[in-house]
Amino acid sequence: MSSSIKQIVKRDGTTVSYDRDRIGTAIFKAAAAVGGSNRAEADRLALLVEKKLEGAYGSGGIPSVEEVQDIVEEVLIKEGHAKTARAYILYRHERQMERAQRAYKFEATDNIPYKKIYEVLRWNMDHGCETVEGLNEIIASGQLPELIAACEERYDLEVKAGAQKFIERLPDVRVFFIAGPSSSSKTTTTIKVSEKLAESGREFLALNIDHYFFNLEQHPRDEFGDYDYETPHALDLKLIDRHIADLLAGKTIKTPHYDFKTGKRQLDVYEMKLAPNQVLLIDSLHGLYGEMTESTPNDKKFKLYIETLGQVRNHEGLFMRWADNRLLRRMIRDSWHRNLQPEQTLTHWHYVRRSELRNIIPFIGSVDYLVNSAMPFELPILKARLFKYFPPAMEKFKNDAKRQDAYVRAKRVYETLKDLTPVEDDSPVPKTSLLREFIGGSTYKY
Repeated sequence: MSSSIKQIVKRDGTTVSYDRDRIGTAIFKAAAAVGGSNRAEADRLALLVEKKLEGAYGSGGIPSVEEVQDIVEEVLIKEGHAKTARAYILYRHERQMERAQRAYKFEATDNIPYKKIYEVLRWNMDHGCETVEGLNEIIASGQLPELIAACEERYDLEVKAGAQKFIERLPDVRVFFIAGPSSSSKTTTTIKVSEKLAESGREFLALNIDHYFFNLEQHPRDEFGDYDYETPHALDLKLIDRHIADLLAGKTIKTPHYDFKTGKRQLDVYEMKLAPNQVLLIDSLHGLYGEMTESTPNDKKFKLYIETLGQVRNHEGLFMRWADNRLLRRMIRDSWHRNLQPEQTLTHWHYVRRSELRNIIPFIGSVDYLVNSAMPFELPILKARLFKYFPPAMEKFKNDAKRQDAYVRAKRVYETLKDLTPVEDDSPVPKTSLLREFIGGSTYKY
């Protein structure tokens, strides 16, 4: 029986052929680990997984490996194979650790160097915030302000080091890119980089890539009426490329203006010119994507990549996913800036993650510096604002075959945060904190 799912996206962003037999084999291995021996049952369960994938993604849909694995876990539990599900989860975790321990420059998990991930984990362990239990103890003892200060200091030092590496490459380099996935705090990082450059006497000109979106109505829509504006091709890449090249050539340009609330753009609005002694500063979701700057030589570009490299485990020992951390941030920001309810951000998130896997992660190997924007203290603060949305989302989407991605994601976030002590008072968070980009109250203008 032929499936409408033809391809899947691997963790390194490449697309490969879909094969249901691989799912059946993985389930069978997990079952065998707990004494099972029924291959036919494994194949039946694999077919159920496939049906859920077809319902969620439709004809021509391309789910990611992690999305497939999430649905496998759900099917195993729902079909009464709890022991097999636990074995499958353990097998999945062991495979992840094996990838992390390989001697390649970049590990398979989102192409982030394993050394960097280990440094983050060690920092969290040194500060007692690598687990939900540890965070709860910090909150109960009144030491959250101290953790906030330590997190802010670490982040500031990383940004400063990135800016210094860029300065060392002047005057050859003319464009400083701050790139990273959605809600990784590119905007605040760009502001802080500009402060570091100014402190060193360097002049800069910021180019706002968000103004280069095509009109929202030009983006593809799914059956729910949701627009896919996460793809780099939602941006006018040719115009961006031309404008960057013109600026570096000393020409005057007029950039567009895009209104996120109306979904409309207006051309030739803001006049800009790059002075000979200035640096062009750009923050963009797709700053690593080649078509955006194909007319600019690589030796003219410096790329700083930012990601929420969180290393916080729940009571079951499972680490919170970086993308889930960013989902929480974006649920708040979208409600402020895009007139979207948190549930809408949740159901849109599969577009976000799929675009990251295809259009961002494959190019991380080209970056010049990496910054971790995860703040362990933000989780109890975000929980206080957002946790109430997850139980109704789980209930709403649990039996909706076309919304299983949202259900799995909502349940995963719920399980991560359910035992964490929420914190309503955000007054200890500095007005210049990157978290203020999402929860409000910043002295910076976004």
